[in-house]
Amino acid sequence: MASLFTLHHSPSLSFSPRTNLYSPKRCRFRAQISVNGGAKTGAAVVWLKHDLRIDDHPALLAAANHSGAIPLYVFDHRILSRFEDEMLEMVAVALEDLRNSLRDKGTNLMVRFGNAENVIREIVEKVRVVSTVYAEEEVEYGLREMVGVVKDSLGTMPSAPEFVLWRTPFYDVKSLKGIPDSYNDFTKLRLPITMPLPPATFSGSAMELDWGPMPTFDDLKEFVNANPCKMQESWTSIKVQSKSRDKVFVTTKGNSLGGQRSTVLNSLGAYLRYLDGESRDDFWQKVHERMPYAEGRDGASFNTLFGSALSLGILSRRRVYFEAIKHDKERNCGFLSPFGSGATISAAVDSVCSMEWYWLLALKSQISDDRRYHIRIWRWKGYLIQYTVVGHEGPAILLVHGFGAFLEHYRDNIGRIAEGGNRVWAITILGFGKSEKPNIVYTELLWSEMLRDFILEVVGEPVHLVGNSIGGYIIAIVARLWPALANSIVLINSGGEVIPYSSAPFTKERKTSGASWLGARFLLFYLRFQLKDIVQNCYPNKTERVDSWLIDEMLRASYDPGVAVVLESVFSFNLSLPLNYLLKGFEEKVLIIQGMRDPISNSKSKVAMIKEHSDGFLIKELDAGHCPHDELPEEVNSIICEWIVTLSSKRLVVSYR
Repeated sequence: MASLFTLHHSPSLSFSPRTNLYSPKRCRFRAQISVNGGAKTGAAVVWLKHDLRIDDHPALLAAANHSGAIPLYVFDHRILSRFEDEMLEMVAVALEDLRNSLRDKGTNLMVRFGNAENVIREIVEKVRVVSTVYAEEEVEYGLREMVGVVKDSLGTMPSAPEFVLWRTPFYDVKSLKGIPDSYNDFTKLRLPITMPLPPATFSGSAMELDWGPMPTFDDLKEFVNANPCKMQESWTSIKVQSKSRDKVFVTTKGNSLGGQRSTVLNSLGAYLRYLDGESRDDFWQKVHERMPYAEGRDGASFNTLFGSALSLGILSRRRVYFEAIKHDKERNCGFLSPFGSGATISAAVDSVCSMEWYWLLALKSQISDDRRYHIRIWRWKGYLIQYTVVGHEGPAILLVHGFGAFLEHYRDNIGRIAEGGNRVWAITILGFGKSEKPNIVYTELLWSEMLRDFILEVVGEPVHLVGNSIGGYIIAIVARLWPALANSIVLINSGGEVIPYSSAPFTKERKTSGASWLGARFLLFYLRFQLKDIVQNCYPNKTERVDSWLIDEMLRASYDPGVAVVLESVFSFNLSLPLNYLLKGFEEKVLIIQGMRDPISNSKSKVAMIKEHSDGFLIKELDAGHCPHDELPEEVNSIICEWIVTLSSKRLVVSYR
């Protein structure tokens, strides 16, 4: 059953942009409010963000019980500046469609430009009869921060309205704290999936208000480009966008579905019956035209085609689930087939169930105190990424883990390096730890683009990049392709070789095969049973560092949905570009920390080749294995802090000349 949670007003949140460790107060939910409750006094404001739909919307249903309803979308630069043209165009189309749908149901959609906290407070002051403000609960750090500011702003008003957070629960979860961290354990709970809600109907006519003109796509682009908080203009060319148009696939890239709800639903229906061989209407034909490009690997087409619509809330995840189940029953005479569903039906169901699991993990991380570092959530291309930040001032440092690890693999580095007068970010890259593991083709370039966008959107300034294992190779690609983002490079037993090079081009195309599919499943089975021995072999000097916490977390991640897809990348890694080619131009700005007892690579040979082919690289040899930062954290922390101080001093000297 959908429910709403009323939130007590609490003192103002304490934070400063980007640098401070954010420690939000835990919210206490005073009551659950049924969407089918009786009439309520006063008007309701429904603040829309990523819930641009009229059906399966608990807040709109609750608002329909008030004496008046004000659905509101605020064009806030803190939200829009994160969107590329494709998403901006989809927002414009979706809002126009939502306004028309709301008018049909007896109300309207109010649109405003500005900061959400100022806009919502102004509306409450002017309308005077607002008793409740509804807002969807968020998991992303920036949006949670924004919601807290809005709540605090309203809380200072003489007659403060109730501030109500709501969710669209996919599973019938009684308590987030009771959800196990292991997906394997979670599935054993066999939680029922809740039914979608019908559209709200608003009695009477819309309130006599200035609802605001609907901006065009060009208006939104102009607003975002004029925004003073937008990334530095010199960095904007780092992201490149292409253009093509289609009336169904209305966005600039022509891959994601357009913003009209009816278009998305009809296209979803066409997708679900794609292999049925019947009802081949215009929507089926349009889906058919995109399938060769969208299906980069088996089942990946659903995320490609519908991921953006789900991110904006044009459809809810449980609506997709029940549409898929309904279609499966229709094609099997009213029954769910015991022999499995069609490929596109399975892709849709698997995708939304996976999305919900990672959303629950992300939400749980925001209310839990059992992690060494407070976890923040960043959304990249619709996927949920975990990261942390420690430190209030000093140079910016970004720590990137290796294959199979996660941000806490730097458990004894993050805080200590920050104490050395630095601001330290650590990220769990897509496909690992508790970050999302979508059904996509994973490549070194994909992860490099993710780090690029993280630096641009989250850190907001060039960083000292630190990477272990494959993480080292990824940051080397970042340095090669986007050198303006890197102040220096620190490679800790990095993947990749050092050889006389040729300038081989990058390629985004990466084919999957039956052999890689089978190999990934065998590898996963082997790793689960041999994990401790494998990891201990990488810690030859201090095997006691391979404790139960480290192994348990690695094992936990091995049961997450999508992990086998990530492992398939092992069989298609392309590390052919040598490190000395990738880091050309970074002489005097590269630090090599090499554990000389690495069982994965020949450290003596690698160090010798670095000395021969890479002038200006500083090399530190340690009596450690593949993960010196975790095996000998004190030594590595000291080396990195000294490195940053030395580089900062050199930059100061240059600036004074």
